[in-house]
Amino acid sequence: MLRVLVCVSGGGTNLQAILDRVADGTIRNAEVVRVISNNPGVYALERAKNAGVEGVCVSPKEYADRDAFNEALLDAVDAAQPDLIVLAGFLVVIPPKMIQKYAGKIINIHPSLIPSFCGTGYYGLKVHEAALARGVKVSGATVHYVDEGTDTGPIILQKAVEVKAGDTPKDLQQRIMEEAEWVLLPKAIDMIANNEI
Repeated sequence: MLRVLVCVSGGGTNLQAILDRVADGTIRNAEVVRVISNNPGVYALERAKNAGVEGVCVSPKEYADRDAFNEALLDAVDAAQPDLIVLAGFLVVIPPKMIQKYAGKIINIHPSLIPSFCGTGYYGLKVHEAALARGVKVSGATVHYVDEGTDTGPIILQKAVEVKAGDTPKDLQQRIMEEAEWVLLPKAIDMIANNEI
C-alpha cells in the first residue's frame, strides 16, 4: 500500500479529488496518511479531518527563520513515512534537503501545459492571467516530478483544456481544475502506486 502525503496551502480541491478517488477505488493500492498545510485554518485541513486523515499545519510564521521552518516541515514529512509526496496547490518552495531525501518521490500539479506559463512567479490565478494575456487557445495542466528547479522536473501526465472566448482567469482556472487537474493527479498517483510508470 503506497503511503501518500499531500501538501496543500488552500481549499484543497485537488486533495478532495484524491480522497474521493481513493474512497471509490479509482486510486488502487494507495492511502492518504497525512495532509500538511502551511496555512492554519484552511479548508483543506477540514477535508482531511472529514476523511479521517491526520492534518497538520506547519506555518512559516511560527518559526524564527526559513531554515527553522524547513527543518520543521521535513520533520512533519518524515513523521508520516511517505512513499509519495503530492504537492496539491502547495505554495511553498520545497527545501533542497527534502528534494534530495525524497528524490523521485515528490510530484506536483501545475495549471498549465509545461513548459508554458511555469517557473518562478507562475502560480494560482497568475498562470491563467498570463495564458489569457498571451492569447493561447489551449491551456491545461501538468503533473510532474519535483526536482531542484521550479516546474522543471520530468513530466508524468498532461491534459489540454480549451480556452473559450470571454474566459476570465477564474473561468479558465475552474475549467482546468475540473477537466484536467482533478483527473490527472489521481491518475498519476494510481499509476505510481501500481508501478505503471
